[in-house]
Amino acid sequence: MIVRSKKPAAVRSAYSEAEREEIFRRFCVQRPEPRGELEHTNPFTLVVAVALSAQATDAGVNKATRALFKIADTPEKMLALGEERVRDYIKTIGLYRNKAKNVIALSQMLVDKFDGAVPRTRDELVTLPGVGRKTANVVLSMAFGQATMAVDTHIFRIANRIKLAPGKTPDEVEVRLMKVVPKHYLYHAHHWLILHGRYTCKARKPECERCVIADICKSPEKTCDVPAPLVELPPQVIGEAVE
Repeated sequence: MIVRSKKPAAVRSAYSEAEREEIFRRFCVQRPEPRGELEHTNPFTLVVAVALSAQATDAGVNKATRALFKIADTPEKMLALGEERVRDYIKTIGLYRNKAKNVIALSQMLVDKFDGAVPRTRDELVTLPGVGRKTANVVLSMAFGQATMAVDTHIFRIANRIKLAPGKTPDEVEVRLMKVVPKHYLYHAHHWLILHGRYTCKARKPECERCVIADICKSPEKTCDVPAPLVELPPQVIGEAVE
C-alpha cells in the first residue's frame, strides 16, 4: 500500500496580493511607527512584562511592574528580590502566584544558562519558564528587531474575522500571516493588527465606521462600507486613548 504524505495546508486569504498590499499600506499611514504598549527598559524586563501579560491587560501589567522594574531590572536583581516580594509587586495581576514563581525561575535560568542575557533565538527563549511561542515572538521583534508574528487573541480574531489568514490555531494563523503579509510590511504587521483589534475591530462589536480598511474588508460582520481616509487621519486615531 502506498502511503501518501499530506500536503501542507494552502495559504488561504480572501484578499488578492494587491488588496493585502493596500491593507497594510493604510495601516502604515495610520501608524507609521507602531509601538507595543507594555512598558520595559531592556530585553529582560520585556520578557518579564510579556510573560506577566498572559490573561491580563497591558495597562494592568504596566501598573504593577513600574515599581518592580525600578528595583529589579536584571535577572540577578530579580533573584535577590525573591519570589515572595515579587508576588507583592504583581498581586494585582491575574495568576500572580504562578507568574511570580515563573519570573524567579526564568531569572535563575537566564543566570545559569545564558550568563544573565536574554537569548536571541526562539528555540532558546521558549525554554524559559512561562515563555511560550507568542512571548518569544514579541521579544524577538521588540527587543531584537526581528520580523515575527506574535499571535495573541486580537490577531487570532482579526485574521479569522476579516478572512485575512484564517486558521484553527494560533500557530496556524501565524504561519499563514507570515506568508500573506507583504514582506516589506512584515516587521510592524503584528503591532498594526494588535492595535487594530484593540481599538477598532473589537471583540464584541467592531467599529467599522472608523476603520481605515472598511471599504476593503470582507468580514461577514462588517457593518458599513465607509471609504477610509488614506492620508489625513484624526489625531485620536494616531494617538490612541487608553481604554
